[in-house]
Amino acid sequence: MADQNSNEGYSHDFQDRERTGSPVDYLEETSAEITPPMAFNATRPVTSEVERDRSVVGGKGIGITALVISILSLFVMPIILGIVGIVLGFIARRRGASALGTWAITLGAISIIIGIFIAPFF
Repeated sequence: MADQNSNEGYSHDFQDRERTGSPVDYLEETSAEITPPMAFNATRPVTSEVERDRSVVGGKGIGITALVISILSLFVMPIILGIVGIVLGFIARRRGASALGTWAITLGAISIIIGIFIAPFF
């Protein structure tokens, strides 16, 4: 039975160390992870904070318009105005006004559902 401290299977490793003059005396295998270098995304334009703020302001205006149209669609022309409110809500979300856009989309969808399924029975 081989001694636990025996390095029988590692004799070639000791020989390599003696040949290269390596001062390391431990028997560990180490490795480094290799990853490809990060590529610069040239298709995405670099925008300043002022330009980003302008897009949010534009999205906020469209979001308020979409919300007003969606609320109006609950009372007048639910299908047409509901669709317009949903489309404008998606545009507002894309331009940065996510809360207003989401509310407009939700109210537009509720208006369409009420207009198609509930209102005809009254």
